[in-house]
Amino acid sequence: MSKLVLKGGSRPPWVGLAAAVWVQIAAGSSYNFSLYSHLLKSVLGLNQQQLTVLGVANDIGESVGLLPGLACNRFPPWAVLLVGAVCCFVGYGAIWLAVSRTVPNLPYWLLWLTHCIATNSNAWFGTAVLVTNMRNFPLSRGTVAGILKGYVGLSAAVYTVIYSMVLRKSALDLLLFLAIGIPILCLALMYFVRPCTPASTEDPSEHNHFLFTQAACVLLAVFLVSTTILDATTTPSNAVAYTLVAIMVVLLMSPLAVPIKMTICSVKTKKLGPRVDSTEPLASGENNSSQIEPLLTPSSSATNLGSFYENDESSDVETLLAVGEGAIHKKKRKPKRGEDFKLREAVIKADFWLLWFLYFLGVGPGITVLNNLSQIGISLGVNDTTLLLALFSFCNFVGRLGSGVISEHFVRSRMIPRSLWMMFSLMLMSVAFLLYASAHTVTLYVATGLMGISYGVLYAMMVPLASEIFGLKNFGVIFNFMQLGNPIGAVLFSVLLASTLYDNEAAKQGSITCIGQECFRVTFFVLSGVAGLGSILCIILTVRLRPVYQMLYAGGSFRLPQNSGH
Repeated sequence: MSKLVLKGGSRPPWVGLAAAVWVQIAAGSSYNFSLYSHLLKSVLGLNQQQLTVLGVANDIGESVGLLPGLACNRFPPWAVLLVGAVCCFVGYGAIWLAVSRTVPNLPYWLLWLTHCIATNSNAWFGTAVLVTNMRNFPLSRGTVAGILKGYVGLSAAVYTVIYSMVLRKSALDLLLFLAIGIPILCLALMYFVRPCTPASTEDPSEHNHFLFTQAACVLLAVFLVSTTILDATTTPSNAVAYTLVAIMVVLLMSPLAVPIKMTICSVKTKKLGPRVDSTEPLASGENNSSQIEPLLTPSSSATNLGSFYENDESSDVETLLAVGEGAIHKKKRKPKRGEDFKLREAVIKADFWLLWFLYFLGVGPGITVLNNLSQIGISLGVNDTTLLLALFSFCNFVGRLGSGVISEHFVRSRMIPRSLWMMFSLMLMSVAFLLYASAHTVTLYVATGLMGISYGVLYAMMVPLASEIFGLKNFGVIFNFMQLGNPIGAVLFSVLLASTLYDNEAAKQGSITCIGQECFRVTFFVLSGVAGLGSILCIILTVRLRPVYQMLYAGGSFRLPQNSGH
């Protein structure tokens, strides 16, 4: 791995976080499938199962991120973002050529492949900014993950506003925007997403900065929902529409206020410590280096660490002497939970597969609803599903940002594992499917809101949870392996279950479009049981992880464990 040049100072991490907000919006392009899927169906003459398989291609593309995960450990973030921009241009460009009939008779398998390439850009975008910012803010992982994943959740609403007010609901223009606009945006921002020197102690002002960023995020979410409702109930003029879009852009830029404030204000900030995993001394001339306090006082954390690791370090001196004398050969110690794991070391752990399966049992049903949201609405008499998508996006954002804030509070104050909140979200998801099955217009909106919250919590909690159990060193690879639950769940639940039953019901009605509660009813009952099974796995994982979190957060703040030596 080539050594990355770290940017020093207190402002650069916040500049990178502000840039990451825009990249995360770009990384939500797969949510647009429901906005242009009807065009694919009508222009290319696809049936529901063929359309669903293209939706699965979306899920496979954005979730197969092992290559981006490996690349994050070998190349700088700008190189990873560059690959994503190329994938986005090639993929969405090819889809636009097919739908616009510029290239007629594009084979179905090639159309499927272009969807994979297009949305695989999201894996490159998301991995680059998520891994970089988690490493830049290692002491606030839950908060950072909640913010970044929250903006991804809002991306569907952002695209809906652009689609409705700028592109005037032209799906063809939307595809062209995705092919050209997103790559240009990421090329413009890739310099600012870079690894920086994080603090080894908590900066008192950091909490206020995160609060401001979260407040800006909430304000953007409220604005997007209000704008979507306004557009659905009225027909705003061009001047009003462009003004609303301009306000949205300003709100998206609001996280930049933090580094700007840090630049303009002449307040003396506390000197930040060295990079947390660095063994290099501080720069010469810093006479107060001995006054830097450790991350935690030894009293509480040392006691917990000693009991948790069963006094592994009690005989370190004797072992080193024996190794020096040749009496014994020192073997590399296997990492323990909370330390840095390689992927091959993580996959043999029970906690790894418990986390993978509960994530799979949650996002699989969730992505099934998202891929079929338009058809679900139409089957129940809601022909314009724009509002449904905006509702899902807003609630998805609430789940992502809210779970980050709430879990961070309870993990520091009560040392409660984040998997507990995943359990609650899966229970909520199970209830949401039962509401869908009731087949009423009101419960359709309520269920979509609950589904968005549950889906958002699962995504936001898996990120810090995986990094806390298996470390940040190979986080990109481990995180993207977890993401494989998304396309596998989509194949099983969306293609083999939902679309098959839907087409069967449509055939009974003598049409390619199914109308009525029977279209998805059996699917909803099955998925409710699947989500319930996932909540049981969450309980098991939470019990297993409680001692890990008692060790990591024994002093009320995250304690970076000792390096496992690899």
